[in-house]
Amino acid sequence: MSTRGQTGAGTASWVRRFAAGAVLIALLVVGGTAARVWHVARLDDRAQADVIVVLGAAQYNGKPSPVFEARLSHAQRLYSQGVAERVVTSGGGAAGDDFTEAEAGARWLVDNGVPEDRTLAVGEGSDTLGSLQAVSDSVHARGWHTAVIVSDPWHSLRARTMANDVGLDAWSSPTHTGPIVQTRERQAKYIYRETGALLYYRLFKTPADDIGGTGLG
Repeated sequence: MSTRGQTGAGTASWVRRFAAGAVLIALLVVGGTAARVWHVARLDDRAQADVIVVLGAAQYNGKPSPVFEARLSHAQRLYSQGVAERVVTSGGGAAGDDFTEAEAGARWLVDNGVPEDRTLAVGEGSDTLGSLQAVSDSVHARGWHTAVIVSDPWHSLRARTMANDVGLDAWSSPTHTGPIVQTRERQAKYIYRETGALLYYRLFKTPADDIGGTGLG
């Protein structure tokens, strides 16, 4: 074989090894992130905090959707157990809505035994990061710093990561009821979804929805 042929074969071999290594690294990163999403979904940290933060979800004319109600019910239990003295609800509203997600959540909590002066509705933000930034600004203005984040299990790692990034000292206590956790197929779907959303956020520090309505938030 000529020297040129040997050089070409060596280059092709190096390219193949590089490509195989890149694929392996990508698989390890994705697999490790998915495993972390699954692990944090199973954690329930109820350490004492300044506030319990409930991440918003859909509401219909002031009535929380089943997903949102499951989060609110969990937050109400945490409040009754003395995890924090205040519950912060988050989430903005769509054009034409009479209520923001935060307002609907606060109304539900008051109707279910949380004193009104122990709730704080922060009705800003159209995605997880925007909502948490608004929450962080509001709670820091009141001298509070620590937070237990309440969301769905598979959303917990990304929400906690974002909360810490916007200046909260945060940990998570996910709900384990509601439509999102009812079947293995749905759980697998949301682990896949959240793995992609978290990797995107870690790379670009912006929600995946900013690239055109992916629904990852």
